[in-house]
Amino acid sequence: MHPNILKIQNNIAPLRQQIINHKVYSAISDLEDLQTFMEHHIYAVWDFMSLLKALQINLTCTTLPWFPVGDAVTRQLINEIVAGEESDVDADGEIKSHFELYLEAMVQCGANVKPINQFLLSLQKGRDFDMAFELAQVPPSARAFVDSTFKTIKSGKAHLQAASFTFGREDLIPNMFFSMVNDLNSNQPDQVSIFKYYLERHIEVDGDHHSHLALAMTEKLCEKDESFWAEAEEATIEALKKRVDLWDAAYAEIVGRKVLA
Repeated sequence: MHPNILKIQNNIAPLRQQIINHKVYSAISDLEDLQTFMEHHIYAVWDFMSLLKALQINLTCTTLPWFPVGDAVTRQLINEIVAGEESDVDADGEIKSHFELYLEAMVQCGANVKPINQFLLSLQKGRDFDMAFELAQVPPSARAFVDSTFKTIKSGKAHLQAASFTFGREDLIPNMFFSMVNDLNSNQPDQVSIFKYYLERHIEVDGDHHSHLALAMTEKLCEKDESFWAEAEEATIEALKKRVDLWDAAYAEIVGRKVLA
């Protein structure tokens, strides 16, 4: 493995552990807690897809007429990841993006999908992000998370996008969260089975095969440019800090509801 990959991994290890060991996971004990968590997390699931598509736009030809763009290896890497994320299969073998699968999991468990649907509808109608956030009443932490991601996207720098995608999004779900979801599914399979499948699929595809592809892509994009590596680490740290903030907000809402109950 490239020494700069190892350097970034070492430098971000404390932040990753802060996310993996976050108190939000132990706070989730019932279906209502899970609903609150998902209502925050869905924005990260959505802008993950946007980050992915930004990479595909940067690294491949997405306009007409077609011309070979960039390095063939990075084209192959990003196209394979896109295919898996945008056109995976659900538990019944039907083709869906991971975002659509997560949305179905929210519906099944009774989470409120109106805000995320309103947010996307506003964007599709041409409204800017600030207006879309307001109309959908998106939580402030989710707004900050999306804004940070789109700052990276709008930079137009593929190495920053790749670093945020690679180090800021994968392998951040602790085993205790899986145990909690399994327990909920055992008691309420009609409401948690899709989310359980989503998590299993996330680890199987995103956390294993795609993570290796993403590491290779990031290494290829940064290569011998030390300034690229430094920028990549900075972008990664920013993405992880925003994740902590998002989890803090979800935790505060979950605990706050229980205090008021």
